[in-house]
Amino acid sequence: MWSLAIVWISSLLVSTQAQGTASVWRGNDRSGRCQYSFTVASPTEASCPSVGSGPEMEALKSRLGLLEVMVARLAGGEAPRAAAGTGLQEAYTQAMGEKAQLQREKDRLAQQVDELQQRVAELQKEAEKLRSRPCQQLPPPTVPQHDSSLRPGAGTALSHLVSRPGRTQGDTSSLRDPSWQYGSPGYQELKAEVAEVPAPRPEDTEDYTGCGELLFVGEPVTHRKADTIAGKYGVWMQDPEPVAPYGPGMVWRIDTIGSEVRQLFGYEDMEQLSRGFPTKVLLLPEAVESTGATMYRGSLYYQRRRSRTLIRYDLASESVAARRDLPHAGFHGQFPYSWGGYTDIDFAVDEEGLWVIYSTNKAKGAIVISQLDPHSLEVKRSWETNIRKTTVANAFMICGRLYTVASYTSPNTTVNYSFNTATSQSKAISVPFKNRHRYNSMIDYNPIQRKLFAWDNYHIVSYDVRLGKQQ
Repeated sequence: MWSLAIVWISSLLVSTQAQGTASVWRGNDRSGRCQYSFTVASPTEASCPSVGSGPEMEALKSRLGLLEVMVARLAGGEAPRAAAGTGLQEAYTQAMGEKAQLQREKDRLAQQVDELQQRVAELQKEAEKLRSRPCQQLPPPTVPQHDSSLRPGAGTALSHLVSRPGRTQGDTSSLRDPSWQYGSPGYQELKAEVAEVPAPRPEDTEDYTGCGELLFVGEPVTHRKADTIAGKYGVWMQDPEPVAPYGPGMVWRIDTIGSEVRQLFGYEDMEQLSRGFPTKVLLLPEAVESTGATMYRGSLYYQRRRSRTLIRYDLASESVAARRDLPHAGFHGQFPYSWGGYTDIDFAVDEEGLWVIYSTNKAKGAIVISQLDPHSLEVKRSWETNIRKTTVANAFMICGRLYTVASYTSPNTTVNYSFNTATSQSKAISVPFKNRHRYNSMIDYNPIQRKLFAWDNYHIVSYDVRLGKQQ
C-alpha cells in the first residue's frame, strides 16, 4: 500500500512539472482528528486566479481528494478492522472453550450426585432390613424348655404390663431397662424373668383377684422419656374396658404443657409407645386442663380448660358424647395438688367404676370424692374426706378406696392416707413409694393391669401393686 502511494505521489509531481518546492504537512484539526495537507508551488502562475476557475484546479482537487481517501484507509481503516476482527475471533474461541469445560464439570458433578443418591437409597433399604429383622435370642441352658413363658419370644404374645398370679415384684419381661444394653438381649431378658418371677404361692393367688387394702407398691419401671418440653407433665392411659375399634393393648397419651392442649396420641401397644410411633392422633374439640384425664369404656374423660366442665369424648365417633358441670368444684388453681399444675379436678377409674377427685369451698379445701355415671357424667354419690387436697402430691382410687401420696419430689416418699367409701372411714398409712425422677405429676390406677401409671418428670412409668385379702 505504501509503495502504491509513493508511485501515486511521484506521478502527481511529474504531471504538474514541479519545478520549485513542494511540502506535506500533518496535524490535528480543532476536533483532534489527524489531517494531511500538501503545498505545491505553481510553475507558471505568479498568483492564483479566483476560486473555482480553470480546469487545472479542478483536476488538482480531484487528485487531492483521492489521495486523502487512500491515506485515510491506510491510517485507520481496513487494517484496524481486520485486527479487531481477529481479536473478537480469539475471544469467542476462548469463551467457547471455557463453556465446554464448565459443561464437562457440570456433567461430572451430576454423575457424583446420582451416585450419592443411589448410595443413600441402598443405605435406607439396609436400615429397613435391620429394623424388620428380629433380634436373635439364644436361650440359656438352665431355662426349662417345658415352661413356654420363659422361652425367647414368648413374651411378645403376651400383653404388656399384664400382671400374673403370684407375682410379687411385677413382670418386667417386656419392659426395657437401660442396664440391658450389653450382652445377649435374649439372655438378659430371660435372666430378668427368672429373677423377677418366683414360684406362685397359694395366698398370693387368692389375693390377686381380691380387693383388700393396698400393701405394697413396687419399683417404678420406665417405658419412655418425652422428647420435648411439652412432655414434662402429661397423662397416659389404657382403657380397662375397651370398646371397638380399639383393643385392650391400645395406649393413649396426652402431653399437657401448653395453653391449648388438644392432641390425643394413640399407640397400638406398649412397644410402639416405647419406640414413639403413634398409630392414631386425635384433635380434641375442647382444650384439656392439666393431668386429670382418664380412659374408660371407649371414652376419654377430661376437664375442659379453665372451667369445672367435665367432658366425655367418644373415641369411636370422635365427638363429644356428654358434658356436665361438676357442682361447686374448684378449678384452675383453686384446690390443686401440692405440685400445682391446675390439678383441681382429677378423674379416676377402679374396679367399682368412674370417680372424680376434687374439692369445694364448702369442704374448705378437703378432698371430695364423687362417683359418676360414665354415660351422663351425673354425680351418683359423694364423700367428703378430712385431708386437704393441697397438702398431698396426688391421689388415686383402688377398690373404692382413696389413696394419697405425700410428696411428688422426694425420691422415697409414702402413700400416706386412705379413705374407704364403703365405710366412710379414713386412716393414716405408710406404704413406701418412689419418685425416681423427682417430679411426679400424674398417678392413676388401672384395675385390669393391677398397676399404677405415672408421669414422672418427662418419664412414663408404671408400678406394680399388691393388695391384701378382702375383709
